[in-house]
Amino acid sequence: MADDHGEQLAPDRLLPDEPLPQRISRILAWIGGAIILFGCAGLITIDVITRYFFKRGMVESFEISGYALAACIGLGMGFTVTSKANIRVDILLGALPDPIRVACDIAASLALAVIATALAWYSFGTLQQSWSMGAKSVSSLQTPMILPQGVWWVGLFWFACMAVLIPLQALMRLARRDRRGFNALVGSLQVTEEIEQAGVPASQAPVAPR
Repeated sequence: MADDHGEQLAPDRLLPDEPLPQRISRILAWIGGAIILFGCAGLITIDVITRYFFKRGMVESFEISGYALAACIGLGMGFTVTSKANIRVDILLGALPDPIRVACDIAASLALAVIATALAWYSFGTLQQSWSMGAKSVSSLQTPMILPQGVWWVGLFWFACMAVLIPLQALMRLARRDRRGFNALVGSLQVTEEIEQAGVPASQAPVAPR
């Protein structure tokens, strides 16, 4: 691709330059999106068409889409940590003094790490119980429950890994007095960052009137 002056422009990379854990989180989120598209939308479409023409469904789309939704949520949760897409109520945070704001950011990230670790731990207990019992679904598919639960647990395990890793990285950057790096990891999203996450380049973002 060339610009208006005829100079060659480098094509956009499919994967941005980022550390390996963040890249893995992004790839798992893409896999979760693909599961939703093919495990939910695709199978439900097939079921609707076959019910219209043959008066019966050809696939158990309701059951499979439930598994796909759980797998998608699990696989995408690690990416919510790296992209700071999880919901934070930070209405008053900007008005607080800088040291208190830093303490709140650390407390929020550590609280998320505790919750993520608990989710991974208890979901592994569920997976282990299904394995020991040989549990299967009660539908005609007789799906071994360790299959959807296994994918679900992989996502939650990685979610816990990232939820623990991110605050550790943030504390290391804070110790090196790298405040910008600290904010990039656990600080609240700024308006410009939210606009860029929505896919709008910073150069095209609307400027507030003075």
